[in-house]
Amino acid sequence: MQINLSDSEWKLMNRLWDRTPMTITELTAAVKDDTGWSKNTVITMLSRLEAKGAVRHQEGGRAKRYSPTVAREDAALAETESFLSKVYGGSLGLMVSNLVESRALTEADIAELSAILEKAGGDQT
Repeated sequence: MQINLSDSEWKLMNRLWDRTPMTITELTAAVKDDTGWSKNTVITMLSRLEAKGAVRHQEGGRAKRYSPTVAREDAALAETESFLSKVYGGSLGLMVSNLVESRALTEADIAELSAILEKAGGDQT
């Protein structure tokens, strides 16, 4: 499922991935310090997320309880693919090359990338 999330929607989704289900009141309290959003803003955002198919709610008790319908890993992968496509024409190599040339990679980053590539190479048959 391909769901494009705005930066604001990521804030709500991250809270839901960390703890689910949550009510509107719980979500509002969870993001209030970081965003300053009112309950009405959270309701609007949740409506958008439901329309996109990213969250669902269950009726129960006095309040709706919201849960994500997409895994964090799936949303992150879709976001990564979208970013690579928009900025680098889909080329992961071009992105890494730009990071290397700008000296944005630390020794720890390089070691992590080396380990990932070594693992990927080891999975090839």
